[in-house]
Amino acid sequence: MTDAEIIKKINSALAEEFELDLDCMVPEAIFKDDLDLDSLDAVDMVIVLEQEFGIKIKKDESFKAIRSLGDLHKFILNKKDEAV
Repeated sequence: MTDAEIIKKINSALAEEFELDLDCMVPEAIFKDDLDLDSLDAVDMVIVLEQEFGIKIKKDESFKAIRSLGDLHKFILNKKDEAV
């Protein structure tokens, strides 16, 4: 799976889970300010992403630093690279 395909999968999964418009799913989007997602939504986000990609996120401290969709893209892409 290419990086672009992974990013598209992330965006689609989150848009579906949180009923967001795909047009809003840009790397600069801040979860709290732009997408209106809070810390409770972050828990759901972890579950969705773990299921979509078959990875473990909960115990990764770097996940707590994610503030934007672009940060999330980089995080998941790095996880993919670690798995290789």
